[in-house]
Formats: sequence, structure tokens, C-alpha cells
Amino acid sequence: MSYQVLARKWRPNSFSEVVGQEHVIKALSNALDSNKIHQAYLLSGTSGVGKTTLGRILTKSLNCEEGLKSSPCPKCLSCEAINE
Repeated sequence: MSYQVLARKWRPNSFSEVVGQEHVIKALSNALDSNKIHQAYLLSGTSGVGKTTLGRILTKSLNCEEGLKSSPCPKCLSCEAINE
């Protein structure tokens, strides 16, 4: 049995599961759904506010094999690799 850190075990896998940061979630979701992606995104803040979580979800959304959308699938190879 392998040990997994609690922060990774309970990390949200989609924008709908993220608690807090509603303004960031809305901006990223609208950008992905309207297919208007900026050249770069800067996620900043103190530790524990969700920068890495939002970065992982954004990366999955951009690299998902099913296409560019705000809710990435958990099934394709790139989504599984990012989750690992």
C-alpha cells in the first residue's frame, strides 16, 4: 500500500470542485469556454491559496485530448499523467 500526501489525495480535479477563488475560476472557465486563451497566466498569493491546484486544472484543460474546455476529462492519457 503506497502512501499519498493528504494535499494530493483530496486535491480538486475540476474547477467546480475548487472552494474559494471564485473570481479566478470564473475568469479561467470563461476563457477556456470561449476559446480565448492568453499567452501567459500568473498565479500568485500566499501558501495554501490554491495556486498549484488551479495550475494543474488549467494544464489538464489545455492539454485534454477531448478538446479545449473548462471541464477536463479524467480519462485521457494526458489528464491521467497530470493527475499522477
